[in-house]
Amino acid sequence: MKQDMILILDLGSDENARLAREIRALGVYSEIHPHDISQTELAALPNVRGIILNGGLNRTVDGVQIDASDAVYQSGLPVFSADHQGADPWPQNENERIAKIRKFIFDTCGAQANWNTQNYISDQIDLIRRQVGSGKVLLALSGGVDSSVVAALLIKAVGDRLTCVHVNHGLMRKGESDQVIKVFGKELGANLIYVDAVDRFLSKLAGVSDPERKRKIIGEEFIRVFEEEARKLDGIEFLGQGTIYPDIIESGTKTVKAVKSHHNVGGLPEDLNFQLVEPVKMLFKDEVRAVGSALGLPDSMVHRQPFPGPGLGVRCLGAITPDRLEAVRESDAILREELEQEGLARSIWQFFTVVPDFRSTGVKEGKRSFDWPVIIRAVNTIDAMTADVPELPWRVLQRITARITHEVKGINRVLYDLTPKPSSTIEWE
Repeated sequence: MKQDMILILDLGSDENARLAREIRALGVYSEIHPHDISQTELAALPNVRGIILNGGLNRTVDGVQIDASDAVYQSGLPVFSADHQGADPWPQNENERIAKIRKFIFDTCGAQANWNTQNYISDQIDLIRRQVGSGKVLLALSGGVDSSVVAALLIKAVGDRLTCVHVNHGLMRKGESDQVIKVFGKELGANLIYVDAVDRFLSKLAGVSDPERKRKIIGEEFIRVFEEEARKLDGIEFLGQGTIYPDIIESGTKTVKAVKSHHNVGGLPEDLNFQLVEPVKMLFKDEVRAVGSALGLPDSMVHRQPFPGPGLGVRCLGAITPDRLEAVRESDAILREELEQEGLARSIWQFFTVVPDFRSTGVKEGKRSFDWPVIIRAVNTIDAMTADVPELPWRVLQRITARITHEVKGINRVLYDLTPKPSSTIEWE
């Protein structure tokens, strides 16, 4: 590892992500780990120069007082408490907080500002090679930013010992699987296997309305598909995934309750037969994009709209039905087309449509209709931990509404979700 590290230990704070980003903004790499890190786990982390105990308002989780493990206090490393109360409370003023962080990491710890994208790429390639050795890797390639960046890193690390598998689970956006085949299979020349598993996934999801169950079913079925594909190949021991840090946070940690399970975190089966390779799991979305650009991925891929692993399965709210799933797909395509035409697509971090499982009365073609609404969701964010809602031009919303209600079967109403994160999440499920 070329970069120094400041280790953040989570003692119940809800500001770990902000603290990590503030440290990285000073040019020093940081990672967030549980408060009860063991001596073995601590020793395995490279170039740790100091430890910050981040307890937020207190160090109580579910009514139990917690503290760092003995290994932390016996490590000989500088330890700093970032609690918000006590004899030396953590300042709320941003400038004072940054000054305190700077003094600890540079003066007390002697860390160097040597974290940058190129060093990160070099380190991850070394780590991948160390982990994989002469083995072979199977990568779940959705075509989204995260898995695309992981694919580029793995190609540099292991070359043709990487096999990419793109699974069409029937929950993709319009034309998406065709685009993945074109870009990765034909233009980038990756070893790409295409699996049509539409019927398989939709039959497993039939009648399932609980979003957590849907995510776990999709996650487990993905792994089963990969296991089947791996058995057709020789010597596959490793599974590459585009897990990023917000996925881990929202899926829950030892001190933070889950918001929702991400299929690549909370949905993994217990009898997983692969070792996971997750080279961007400690990065936020904007950092992943920076890595992708540095790796030479095309701009259209690096700045592609984020798309959840469960796909449209968590945008077709409640139990998935073919007609509502098609309504989500077609309305999403219209939204994307209109915002791209208007020149707004690159200025909005993420936008999509959802279709809930309830109907309302309306009038279409002079007759009473009893159809579903489409909900438009658009957000701006840096790291997906918080998000604001952009003010879309009224005329654009009117045009999108007219197109969706006239062109998408089963839709008679269009709504715009104005809720920031928090109190909502970005996705509806």
